[in-house]
Amino acid sequence: MLNFNKYLTPSAADEKWGFSITTVGYSKIDSHQAYPNNKEHPATHAFTWNKGRILDDYYLVYISKGRGTFESSETDARMVTAGTCFFLFPGVWHRYKPELQSGWEEYWIGFKGLYPEHLMAQGFFEKGKPFIDIGLNEEIQKLFHRLLDSVKSSNPGYQQIVSGITMEILGLINSITLNKDLGNDITGRSITRAKFRMNESIENPIGIDQLLEEIPMSYSKFRQAFKKATGLSPNQYYLDIRLNKAKELLTSTSLSVNEIAYHTGFESIFYFSKLFKKKNGVSPKDYRSCSQVFAD
Repeated sequence: MLNFNKYLTPSAADEKWGFSITTVGYSKIDSHQAYPNNKEHPATHAFTWNKGRILDDYYLVYISKGRGTFESSETDARMVTAGTCFFLFPGVWHRYKPELQSGWEEYWIGFKGLYPEHLMAQGFFEKGKPFIDIGLNEEIQKLFHRLLDSVKSSNPGYQQIVSGITMEILGLINSITLNKDLGNDITGRSITRAKFRMNESIENPIGIDQLLEEIPMSYSKFRQAFKKATGLSPNQYYLDIRLNKAKELLTSTSLSVNEIAYHTGFESIFYFSKLFKKKNGVSPKDYRSCSQVFAD
């Protein structure tokens, strides 16, 4: 997945909605890379580790890979690992950064409005307890991807759409806090990790051998367990994810077929079109045309 961020200025109509999104983003920080890259963010969001910062809105940050440190005026310094969410609260000083040796990957949403204030006032999420360990959660990951795609496309009314997605994320996180048992099934967690990494690597596909570097299993055991859990081999499952993403881009964006092939990790448009037609019965171009007819 490619780095992306956008800072939004809610309109008067967005503010009337009671739940406005002010920023969304995803960033991959490699090991030994400087953090944060303040050139990519407005001055209101820039900070250094020594000074930290204070923001005006609510933020949710999800670390999907790597590890680092978080500290705020409401909490002591804490190690943050992959699968952890943490909240930032208006007016609360904070600072965080990935470990130099590991780097990390982070998603974030900034939001404000009467409804978020109501949620916080009711104690659903607390300044003194900003951390929620949700693990490598596929549902959360897919919601973040939907959120980013909606902002990238910026279709009319998208502010209300992304606020709805954000509410779904908050609801799911709250549900997880009420059911904290993530299970002790090592095989199940390994399959979940593999599926998570596949979804994370649609634009730049990774090999199964690379996946197995993170999973304590032989290839034969992994393949057997994966097929039992999903009904598909790892390679077929991964291909389906990419082709389903292509269908989504064909119907929700104006990207060309060439661009969609690139965004779903296919170097050859001929190979992409061949696989797409085999799975869906029509070419990417015809699929888009049919979808537009039904939409009309």
